[in-house]
Amino acid sequence: MISGDAAAHRGLPSFVWRAGQERRFQMVRHWAPLAGQRVLDVGCGVGMYTAAFLCETPHVFGVEIECERALEARDRAAGVIQSPGERLPFPDAAFDVVFSHEVLEHVADDRACVAEMVRVTRCPEPAEGRPGGRIVVFVPNRLYPFETHGIFWRGNYHFGNVPLVNWLPTLLRNRLAPHVRAYTAGGLRHLFDGLPVRVVHHTQIFPGYDNIVARAPTLGRALCAVTYGLECTPLRAFGLSHLLVVEKNQA
Repeated sequence: MISGDAAAHRGLPSFVWRAGQERRFQMVRHWAPLAGQRVLDVGCGVGMYTAAFLCETPHVFGVEIECERALEARDRAAGVIQSPGERLPFPDAAFDVVFSHEVLEHVADDRACVAEMVRVTRCPEPAEGRPGGRIVVFVPNRLYPFETHGIFWRGNYHFGNVPLVNWLPTLLRNRLAPHVRAYTAGGLRHLFDGLPVRVVHHTQIFPGYDNIVARAPTLGRALCAVTYGLECTPLRAFGLSHLLVVEKNQA
């Protein structure tokens, strides 16, 4: 059982594998080839994505700060360790692919967590013609019309999707949602400033609508068709999440 405090401050992990998760996983496969690679899942929750990586390569590790979640994830992937993302218990350049799914918004120090992910990502190997390893990050988009992590109101936490919170001035937005960050495109990329990486791909994506599809299939399919089409237009800027892929470009 996840406590209300943990749900507010560290979010709720994916507990089931549905079309939305599969869609995101295929995006990861597109931008970071996985076959036979060494993969690290940072903030792996109960291990849904970690287990998916095991279908591509046996060399999969995960870190999760919550003990209960880490234990459940370890049932799916033996390489899961309890650890904060700001202090990854791995040597430099240990992984070909580092993945973080909706985690940076919850960590105590997102810049430190990003620096650690870069540190453990493999450096380029010019003699073998191999580029550096890749980091794939999903985080909430500040321009999405809903705050999906709930808000605090009069000292009480209210779970659910709250409209327009992320569009408020930063000071007011952070009073209502002090427990979670939401990133502008520039703010997300700023986390990597000064680190030895280059941006490979950066876009925004819309939700999977799995709950809506389950309750009202016609409406759900229509939402998918319309908003996934918007991902090919400038209106993707209002998507639910950023997808950022960076590649390590030096030691």
